[in-house]
Amino acid sequence: MHQTIRLETRQREILVDITPQVKSIVEHSGISNGIVNVYAQGATAAIMIQENWDDSVQTDVVNLLRKMIPKGVWLHDAQDGNGDSHLKSGLVGPSETIPLIDGELGLSTWQNIFFCEFDGPRKDRKVICTIISSDNMP
Repeated sequence: MHQTIRLETRQREILVDITPQVKSIVEHSGISNGIVNVYAQGATAAIMIQENWDDSVQTDVVNLLRKMIPKGVWLHDAQDGNGDSHLKSGLVGPSETIPLIDGELGLSTWQNIFFCEFDGPRKDRKVICTIISSDNMP
């Protein structure tokens, strides 16, 4: 089964915690065991599993990517000024897969799932959650 999470972002670059939305989808699925794939639609967005306890980690991620991939120096910038956004999303990647164990996401205590916005603000971002069950497998 799959379901779409819709987001509105308010900054050009930000990590948005979507763990509560993914947990809700898992709860409503009725699936106890399997895998959950979380996929960001869009060529300038990504999904990352990262620490959830201290917001400075998310800020550090954004700052690191800004230093590694600065704005305004890429060939694609001549088209629409977001060459860095494409490179950042490609480096981080569009998806993460999390084990589903006895109805719970198999994340550690300090892990959450983040939508990474690299070309905001955007009114309608989409994240596709796909749950594959192993409940009825031998």
